[in-house]
Amino acid sequence: MTAHATSEDKSVTWSEKEKILYTAPTPPGTKKDTSLPFPSSYSPEYVESSWYQWWEKEGFFSPEQHRLSHSVDRTFSLCIPPPNVTGTLHLGHALTVAVEDALVRRRRMQGYRVLWVPGCDHAGIATQTVVERRLLKERGKRRQDFTREEFLQEVWKWKNEKGEEIYHQLRRLGASLDWSRACFTMDPGFSRAVTEAFVRLCDSGLIYRSEGLVNWSCALESAISDIEVDSKELSGQTMLPVPGYENTMEFGTMFTFAYPIEGHDGEVAVSTTRPETMLGDVAVAVHPDDPRYQAVHGKQCRHPFTNRLLPIITDSMVDMELGTGAVKVTPAHDHTDFLLSQRHSLPHITVIRGDGTMTPPCGQWLEGVKRFDARQLVVDALVEKKLFRGKKSHAMTLPVCSRSGDIIEPLLKKQWFVRCDEMAKKAVEDGQLDIIPHFYTKTWKNWLSNISDWCISRQLWWGHQIPAYQVELPNSTDKEEEQWVWGRSEDEARLRAAVKYGVRPEAITLTQDPDVLDTWFSSGLFPFAMLGWPEQTTDLQRYYPNSVLETGNDLIFFWVARMVMLGTELTGQLPFKQVLFHSLVRDKHGRKMSKSLGNVIDPLDVIHGVSLERLQEKVTEGNLDPRERLVAMERKDFPKGIPQCGTDALRFALCSHKMQGDLSISQVLSCRHFCNKMWQTLRFTLGVLEFVPNLTTPLSSMDRWICSRLYSTVLQCEQAFEAYELHTVTSALYSFWVHSLCDVYLEYVKPVLHSGRARQVASSVLYHCVSVSLALLTPFMPFITEELWQRLQPFRPGAAAHTTSLCLQPYPCSSQLEHWHFPEEERDFLLVQEVIRVARSLRAQLWAVCSPSQAQVLNHFKSAVWTLSWISSLHIYCPQREDSFHSSPPPKGSLIRVVDHTCQLHLQLPILQTGMMMSGTFRSEYRTTVLQ
Repeated sequence: MTAHATSEDKSVTWSEKEKILYTAPTPPGTKKDTSLPFPSSYSPEYVESSWYQWWEKEGFFSPEQHRLSHSVDRTFSLCIPPPNVTGTLHLGHALTVAVEDALVRRRRMQGYRVLWVPGCDHAGIATQTVVERRLLKERGKRRQDFTREEFLQEVWKWKNEKGEEIYHQLRRLGASLDWSRACFTMDPGFSRAVTEAFVRLCDSGLIYRSEGLVNWSCALESAISDIEVDSKELSGQTMLPVPGYENTMEFGTMFTFAYPIEGHDGEVAVSTTRPETMLGDVAVAVHPDDPRYQAVHGKQCRHPFTNRLLPIITDSMVDMELGTGAVKVTPAHDHTDFLLSQRHSLPHITVIRGDGTMTPPCGQWLEGVKRFDARQLVVDALVEKKLFRGKKSHAMTLPVCSRSGDIIEPLLKKQWFVRCDEMAKKAVEDGQLDIIPHFYTKTWKNWLSNISDWCISRQLWWGHQIPAYQVELPNSTDKEEEQWVWGRSEDEARLRAAVKYGVRPEAITLTQDPDVLDTWFSSGLFPFAMLGWPEQTTDLQRYYPNSVLETGNDLIFFWVARMVMLGTELTGQLPFKQVLFHSLVRDKHGRKMSKSLGNVIDPLDVIHGVSLERLQEKVTEGNLDPRERLVAMERKDFPKGIPQCGTDALRFALCSHKMQGDLSISQVLSCRHFCNKMWQTLRFTLGVLEFVPNLTTPLSSMDRWICSRLYSTVLQCEQAFEAYELHTVTSALYSFWVHSLCDVYLEYVKPVLHSGRARQVASSVLYHCVSVSLALLTPFMPFITEELWQRLQPFRPGAAAHTTSLCLQPYPCSSQLEHWHFPEEERDFLLVQEVIRVARSLRAQLWAVCSPSQAQVLNHFKSAVWTLSWISSLHIYCPQREDSFHSSPPPKGSLIRVVDHTCQLHLQLPILQTGMMMSGTFRSEYRTTVLQ
């Protein structure tokens, strides 16, 4: 089930299957008619029709439906990581949904009061970018051509048109979410929670306003979060496209130029990959132990363009091995230089504006020039002044805005910051958060122990406008110093300002900060804001803290850490008790699925199937870099498109895979084959059932064996579920259904069904094995299990009283099946399975060396081998039939003699003396197996 994709691609093929449609008149929300004739083959379209609408209308997913006979006084709550409202879900989201829904459905069946809340994130930057691009394409207008209110109306219009697509996908994935509590981060209630959080944190001194370096996208003209910065590795000189430039720009080059030393004939050469920032240099730094620069400590250099004097400072942060060992210090445009400036009290000179053009301090020759055009002008000017010392290819990491493709520019801006150190310390010292897998715990603690303050200002229009107001007092003459207050409303902020500055409220002029809050700030409140915080609602009291958070491991810091810090600070409790991380879904090239790479797969394309042509159309509809588009257009992973696999197969494949590499569509297709196996098993079962008596003690050894295998499977599922090892659960369920129920028990049952008493017992055992297995599988495969379980209900004792859904039935529990545990039968059957395995192995090797003329001998040998396997199983499982081979039960060890005699007899055949036919190997392995 989890073989690597490359091996599966060779072994699993697909062809168009017959599509069977469910055509019975079924108004949305009414129960599907399962009394219709049973289709001959599995068809996802038939199976998945109508069920979800019925589940949703009946309120099966609401915790208010907590009226089951097996209910327990326990709750299970979690939120879905809110996807961005900008588009559609991909397989990474589908993995999250499949895992969370499996956990949710099992707890609901166990009688818990379950709340799983759906939601969407307003995705400030992504949404604004999409709408701006749309307005430019359709109307030829930019955001600046609208007022803020007009533009926000356009965004809401787009959201209302497109926002339901994600919820449609979630329903198609079978997610058992409580839709009555769906939450959008820009809803009025959620927005009040965001404002409340900001005000409380400001009041406690945890939010402050300061000047600091931020990741700035000149294309967006906004600060962006760390998670929205991609690191592009360059091996050396590389030409790259940059938004706003007609030609490609050069990166991955180290430039070296010299600063003349004032009052000295010497010079200090410095190296940089960004020569345009040298206009903002305020110092030159060297390592105090570098022997090359001992004589220049404390001296000054003369800037060739601004005529400023730059001190030569010493600092151990300087890398003596990098470049010339001397570095230019540009505090307003480099994070390391900013730290140096704080230690050495250096000034900050900004030379690049927010729109990416050069500022007035650069001089008239550069003012207004775009930054990368200025780069070449600066180099040319250095050459002219005979200060340029050359350039060379240089490997580097280039920060790129994931939203716009722009090169990130560190800029010094006055912004709002969250003071994180104390909140992070609480999160680490609390120690009650259970992180799974546990190896993430060390990473978690290390990161929180070295956390920096968090910039939460974004220069956007779409989002939660910061509830802070700049104060203008009457007769104020100081225009330099900013004065700020905050409040839940402008009226509250005015009253706060009046108290703070001792003036009448009506004499104060307030101007709200035009910036909005970082999207991660609002999403960090999700676990409690979705429950009505700051109001002490019934939901908040009952379902907070959440039971678990399940998400991708790429969000451990950017989302999970912020939820923990904000939740602990604002509610006094951890927002959840456990965090479950899954690895990322990657493509065959090991790359994270990303819209910007064009490698995302819409789960609906896997569910319904899609042609290669349509996949390529979707690539052209995106906003890809031309080179990435060429790669994506090839679609080498899907040369024939994607076959229809169905929801159940996709969910089962996602939960089956450990997700430590790529997920192959072949693996999903294998799970569709498993669905067909289940379908055919039910066809057979329904064909032999007449009535189902209560199952007491199975009679035959084979009956006891299959019941014991079912008990062991239930026990294994329990243990793996508690450890969140869903791949172990799915593997156990697949193995039981295919290898135990189908490959063995059904083959045993077929001849038995012709006799009276044995038929009753065997059909009863078969019914119970199938019905329990369907209940075990339904958290992963809700549609097919519901369809098949409903068709079994007419044979269920007291069926007329049961018109409910499988999703509300008790989940199988090992403690209730202990009377089905027969460990000796399970242990004995291992011998039978080993005999069959060796027999099959030998047959395969015989075919490999056999010529057509030896077919008769081979068939004779095959017959002997299968007789041997049958005798083995007969001896163990059918003692009542041994009189056909023995006048009385054989003495202990007779099976060993039969096996050994058969081996010796057939090892003397000529074909087995042709060389490689393991006469020694087979005999040794077989005798060792049996004797053991």
